[in-house]
Amino acid sequence: MFKHILAGADINWMAIFALVTFFALFAIALVAIFASDKKYIQRMAHLPLDDDAPEDTQE
Repeated sequence: MFKHILAGADINWMAIFALVTFFALFAIALVAIFASDKKYIQRMAHLPLDDDAPEDTQE
């Protein structure tokens, strides 16, 4: 029955696949962001402003 209904509908399967892929990657990115270490993110955020960071002295 579902095959008959879907056969009559003009569905662009490539567009649906692209949409599902986009939302899946977006959900994975959100999980990765919220599961990351907050101290690491704060350290990386302040790194460009920190003058006490060790510099590469090799020339």
